[in-house]
Amino acid sequence: MYRSIRTGSPRQPTIIAAVGESPTSLPRGMGALDKAVDGGLSSALVRPGFTGKRGQIAFGDESALLIGLGDVNTITTDALRDIGGSLVKALHKADIKAALVEVAQTIPSKVLDADAAAQALAEGMVLANWRMEAFRGSAARGDAASGTLTMGSGDAATRGGLRRGVLLGEAANAGRRVGATPPNIANPAWIAKQARALARTSKLTCRVMSAAEMKKQGMGGITAVGQGSDAPPCMIVMEHKPSRAKAGVHLVLVGKTITYDTGGYSLKISNGMKGMKYDLCGGAAVLGAMQALDALKVPVHVTGVLACAENMVSSNAYRPDDIITMYNGVTVEVTNTDAEGRLVLADALAYSCKKLKPTHIIDAATLTGGVVVALGQWCAGLWCDDDTFRTVMEDAGDSTGERLWRLPLWSEHRDFMRSRHADIWNSAPKRWAHPIQGAAFLSYFVDADIPWAHVDLAGPATTDSPTKTCAIGPTGFGTRLMTETAARLAGG
Repeated sequence: MYRSIRTGSPRQPTIIAAVGESPTSLPRGMGALDKAVDGGLSSALVRPGFTGKRGQIAFGDESALLIGLGDVNTITTDALRDIGGSLVKALHKADIKAALVEVAQTIPSKVLDADAAAQALAEGMVLANWRMEAFRGSAARGDAASGTLTMGSGDAATRGGLRRGVLLGEAANAGRRVGATPPNIANPAWIAKQARALARTSKLTCRVMSAAEMKKQGMGGITAVGQGSDAPPCMIVMEHKPSRAKAGVHLVLVGKTITYDTGGYSLKISNGMKGMKYDLCGGAAVLGAMQALDALKVPVHVTGVLACAENMVSSNAYRPDDIITMYNGVTVEVTNTDAEGRLVLADALAYSCKKLKPTHIIDAATLTGGVVVALGQWCAGLWCDDDTFRTVMEDAGDSTGERLWRLPLWSEHRDFMRSRHADIWNSAPKRWAHPIQGAAFLSYFVDADIPWAHVDLAGPATTDSPTKTCAIGPTGFGTRLMTETAARLAGG
């Protein structure tokens, strides 16, 4: 893997071109490129076994290579991301440090424009290039990351797509780094440190609310969840407010950031605690989205809110049967301390509605195991009753490959969360509609007139087997989805 991938003006670059399946000659317009590399592309075309099948890679020599696209009339951005994942490995293995990407001649513009194709290819390359290198020790196997790959193109649209793809991939990888950091390091204060560091190197602003401040403001949910830990909870508020932001739009992104989840007194058993460092992946995705929005200068006002706490067991920890009062005055009977994510999100959502005055809200959370049972690792669950906003999000999901599937939220679900001893309980005594219970609970903390989307990304937030673009571990799911949603709200 490379230490970094960037865009620029590469020196002595390898030409990367593309062909469809079963090519008999190079695509029209590629002759000049072939001539510039002394027939290197023609040599790649006739390599034994190369048929242009989707994902195949053939080197002519170090100056040129071809990637196979299969049927160019059915190529998708998802397929190009996968191709990018294979391509970056081949480039690094060949020790290539500079490349010109020239795919515009091959993919019909009616299928994908050069900008979108290049962006998807670059996203796949950057995502596939990531590994968690921070904890390599003296017994590490394999080579450490090395070298920098610089990519460019002779086509302006392709250059723009490559740049966006690299920046989006880097932002997703920043969230993955947070997700992969172990809980003995990644506590709420460490998350706040990462947010402040990002703000210092960008035009984002960052404010961190302490546990004492949250308690004073009446945030009973996040205070209760975090009170059992020696690492106090906090709430991080980051703002992206460009000078030419789209008028009348203020998107708030709320991320569940449970830095470790033992389950509390409703203790996770039978090794169910393993991997609970990933319970902050919703917040990590928001952090990545804020980085991307700033880097891409997306012209829309966006505020990111990370509700950070560690759910531990101690004499100070909250208990089943506790009744807590939330920021908006709703009382909650705790029936399960392992349903803690919705408590921290609830305060963050209520705070956002009252103090930030959003026009749209997205919350992202690894909230329920039930959504994984329902949808697996292939998509996130979506609850959104505003048809227009839902369409924007679903289209963004299709575009980024971070897909969503809508589930219902009816009045019956909300009534099911009514408690005997308080207004509502945090987990109903029956597991009926388990993933919907989380959404139904959260609905009590969002103003009814604000378009709101709840995204339960517990399935796709991590992968337990490698894919073309992701190693085992956190995937960064949600960063590109939320960034694209913001861009669409901005009209871009």
